[in-house]
Amino acid sequence: MTKFLLAVHVIAAIVAIGPVTVAASMFPPFARRALAESGGTESGGTGSGGGLHTLRLLHRICRIYAVVAAAVPVFGFATAGNMGVLGDTWLIVSIVLTGIAAVVLGALVLPRQEALLAGFEEAGAIEAGATEADSPEAGAAPTAAAGAGGAVTGVTVTERATVRLAMVTGIFNLLWATVTVLMIVRPGSTTGA
Repeated sequence: MTKFLLAVHVIAAIVAIGPVTVAASMFPPFARRALAESGGTESGGTGSGGGLHTLRLLHRICRIYAVVAAAVPVFGFATAGNMGVLGDTWLIVSIVLTGIAAVVLGALVLPRQEALLAGFEEAGAIEAGATEADSPEAGAAPTAAAGAGGAVTGVTVTERATVRLAMVTGIFNLLWATVTVLMIVRPGSTTGA
């Protein structure tokens, strides 16, 4: 039974967490590209429609697979219980890092993605609905009023905002890489490598 649970745990990690880390890592460069195609925030444009579509798709992948990833710790706890390692230091550290990674994803990465998307969409609405002669907002920098649960507000779509998103995404990915290494190496484990 332990081998089955371990296999499901590893497969769930690959299938669920892998897409989140890749899509989250791809989001900031695509946002910078869309910003550059728009001529920066001074023009208020959204770049190509394909750029916004790609950003929406990457964000959707992150949101959906983040929910699916909840299966990873469930099967991880079941596996650890069968192996009798629930009290081992390497596992406790892995659990803590997994919790931190979940918080970083839910409180920082996803809301910042949503805020940038809202900023691009607002710029598109400004672009489509007004001309410079009709509205002083036509050339305004795209901004987002709120992210998920209002966590990130007033984000202007700038290269700096995409760099900040890349930073927190990198932290999220580094946490998962550390957990992966701990799961493979299992320092101090008496169950063998």
